[in-house]
Amino acid sequence: MTTTTVFTPDTEARFAVARQAADAVLFEGYVLYPYRASAAKNRFRWQFGVLVPPSWNAAGEHARQHTECLMEPRPGAELAVEVRFLHVRRRTAEALREDGTYAPVPELRLTDRTLTTWDEGVEERITLTVPVDAPGGPDGSSGPGGSSGPGGPDGLDGEGITVPFSRPAAEETEEVVDADGRVRGRLVRRREEISGVLRISVAELDGPYRVRKLSVTVENAGSWSPLPGDDRQAALAYSLVATHTLLRLDAGSFLSLTDPPEWARGAVASCDNRHTWPVLAGEPGRADLVLSSPIILDDHPAIAPESPGAFYDATEIDEILALRTTALTDEEKREARGTDARAAAVIDLADTLPQEVWERLHGAVRGLREITRPAEPAGADPLVPDTPWWDPAGDPTVDPDRDHVLVAGQAVRAGSRVLLRPRLRRTDAQDLFVDGRAALVEAVLHDVDGGVHIAVTVEDDPGADIRREQGRFLYFQPDEVRPLEDV
Repeated sequence: MTTTTVFTPDTEARFAVARQAADAVLFEGYVLYPYRASAAKNRFRWQFGVLVPPSWNAAGEHARQHTECLMEPRPGAELAVEVRFLHVRRRTAEALREDGTYAPVPELRLTDRTLTTWDEGVEERITLTVPVDAPGGPDGSSGPGGSSGPGGPDGLDGEGITVPFSRPAAEETEEVVDADGRVRGRLVRRREEISGVLRISVAELDGPYRVRKLSVTVENAGSWSPLPGDDRQAALAYSLVATHTLLRLDAGSFLSLTDPPEWARGAVASCDNRHTWPVLAGEPGRADLVLSSPIILDDHPAIAPESPGAFYDATEIDEILALRTTALTDEEKREARGTDARAAAVIDLADTLPQEVWERLHGAVRGLREITRPAEPAGADPLVPDTPWWDPAGDPTVDPDRDHVLVAGQAVRAGSRVLLRPRLRRTDAQDLFVDGRAALVEAVLHDVDGGVHIAVTVEDDPGADIRREQGRFLYFQPDEVRPLEDV
């Protein structure tokens, strides 16, 4: 049975608020920089919230998620549930042959993109609205709930409800036309049948206040069995990927499991959450929404207002990803655009960001606090001193463009070429990637403590011009470089 409930406008509006953060969970890691199917990091995908078929017994893979959280529903309250996941769809490129037939090819090169075999993710939703109490009240005797018929399921008290769901197998074809209007081939998209079970129940808890424990289980109930030689890639076609759950009470509130009231700490400790973690969602100050996510989040998660769009790689920050994306070669961008529509959108986004968005991405002040400082003269602006304590632009002894430092007896200044040897300090794992690389010195900087810092751009870095234009260099100390003439 497939369950789909149309939410009321009010519930849909509230879920729309929660989906802003939930979308980041749904598509986290969907396609990673450099956004190409051929990149090694994009060959092992779907790490979060993957519910595999019960027959797949690989270590670290699970067939079910279990959420428990606390709520204080008012009389007559309804609970809205939305389970979201991705359904894997295999896309294969086929070239049009001279005899009019099609044949699979490793890649299909077009004027503006290169199409390859790739697994797309189709968003699926299981939606349900159910009264918290059975008809007749919390102690009613209507029995356990059942399926979602025209009148909706019974209440959640007692044994709760069990709702099976499924999505059918399907195959679709899309004709591929080049820029000149000529048919070059087609894309064949195939997805397998998947099925699962949603279980929801409520239990009354003892305590000074009337609080209930809500339990929600999402389980892969597929009958697929692996054949000899089948790997994780085969199992993913029958899996629920990036599975997470949104919950909403139309009357009442949820309790935070991260920061509960003192009287509820015992009840919170009794909650059993497996392969997912529920947090309050939506705006701070409201508690009618919960997002139960396979990625651990804080209460009221939100997308940073500076973010110009989705980059699908939250292990990095938008500014770095945008800068690196603009530095991709034309050929790399061709492949990225052909990898996935979402990857193509990232390329277009990075290539068209206006200057004011770049400036907004560069940093943001999240909060201010008072500090102890001497009293200011009457009428003075405490935030704008008459003179800066030090103005490097007005200090004639400082000139990063002409200053130099001696390294191995040789003067190193802007324009010098050096060999990077950061491993001598072992300061950062990223240093491994530039160890032994040649670099161009952009400036020699002196700090107020007498330290010397050498700003460089790495030779052959396709993003060097952008780094130079924006003044974003790599910095090393004198004992971390060697003059190239000394190599």
